Amino acid sequence: MNQASNLRKAIAGNKLIVAPGAYDGLTAKLIEQAGFGTVYMTGGGTAASLFGFPDYGLTTMTEMADNAGRIADAVNVPVIADADTGFGNELNVVRTVRTYEQRGIAALHIEDQIIPKRCGHFEGKEIVPIEEFVSKIKTAVAARRNPDTIIIARTDSLAVAGFDEAVRRMNACLEVGADVAFLEAPQTVEQMAQVPKQVRGPCLLNIPPVGGKSPRVNLKQAEDMGYRIAILPGLLSRHVLVTCQEVLKELYDTRAYPKSAKEPVSMQAFADQMDSAQWDQWRTQLK
Repeated sequence: MNQASNLRKAIAGNKLIVAPGAYDGLTAKLIEQAGFGTVYMTGGGTAASLFGFPDYGLTTMTEMADNAGRIADAVNVPVIADADTGFGNELNVVRTVRTYEQRGIAALHIEDQIIPKRCGHFEGKEIVPIEEFVSKIKTAVAARRNPDTIIIARTDSLAVAGFDEAVRRMNACLEVGADVAFLEAPQTVEQMAQVPKQVRGPCLLNIPPVGGKSPRVNLKQAEDMGYRIAILPGLLSRHVLVTCQEVLKELYDTRAYPKSAKEPVSMQAFADQMDSAQWDQWRTQLK
């Protein structure tokens, strides 16, 4: 199944694509089972879940691509993946695009921060010159082996060089073949609304958790503004963090199974959500 083609058709449609963030196969499955037609592999969630790292660009290309591949393999919907800066110069971008394609990724975004990058909603970002960024995006477009693979250009320049420069960078990337523009961290609702009006192509909006640089909007607002894709990278990881902290604190304090925790699903129900029936069927057929 060509999930890149499926995602490309969805972008050309008239309905907002909503992609909650997954950091492993389990969270990807839960997103799909909840009815969402697209999964977003969060780079920050990948760094935290695999290594306990902050979102400071500490993961390598192969670590990120391998996690993206595990997520893509766990679901039957398109996966959009974070590819940081492309992990180097244009030559590195070629390898990044092709490695992500081999892992079954439908779309990936490459940004204009210097290496090592950091979360787009943190302070202290630095950006490369526009010429270097556009060259990377042009290279990414040329490097893909599947013409349906979606190249998303992401700029973090708003906080560094202003809104007009961020729009200029997005339009320059679209002119060299980027499929989608991702202007990260608009700081007001007014800025957010202006992006799809001034950027000449499909736009992606990041809806961050509490503490992000962007104001919180709902999905209908994003769709009405003209965005084609909305990602929610930290939705699950932040809630998992809070839940784990609560139950672990109660276990430590009381030395008993936490009463405040919601009753967990049974072992069989948990296995069922991991498609155990299909695996049982294959085992039966092999006997």
